[in-house]
Amino acid sequence: MKLLPVALLDELAAQAAASPRRRAHFNVHAGAADPVQRFFVAACRDTYIRPHRHHTRAELALVLRGAFDVLLFDAAGTLTARHAVGEATGSMAYELPPGAWHMLIAQSDGAAFLEIKEGPYDPASAAEFAAWAPAEGEPSVPQFLERARAARSGESLNPRGSAA
Repeated sequence: MKLLPVALLDELAAQAAASPRRRAHFNVHAGAADPVQRFFVAACRDTYIRPHRHHTRAELALVLRGAFDVLLFDAAGTLTARHAVGEATGSMAYELPPGAWHMLIAQSDGAAFLEIKEGPYDPASAAEFAAWAPAEGEPSVPQFLERARAARSGESLNPRGSAA
């Protein structure tokens, strides 16, 4: 049996604050080959989770601390929906079907969630990143993140317009 103390979220929040990526993960599952992948993620408000999709796997996440905006996009980079999930939002979790383009935006430092996905984990096929969004570490990431934070349904975040 594994006991996962509440203090784990504090530790992850501290690791996220010290990380260049501004987030930290803790795997509950034993390894990449496990049939169910379970992990905690703590994030700072300025972390960038690049828009992506999982072709063959659904994603379930339970927000444990703080709140996140879950943004959904079409293939061309147009925002199709925004959902607030977590404290004081009325929603505690979200589940996405395979193939849904999405990104998460933390609303505060130390926000945390538990994510559950089907395994095994294969880094080569785990996620497809949106070509219309900057890669992690690119200089345009802070501007993109602020645009995403303010975007409304129907707005394109694709800097090249509506082309996919």
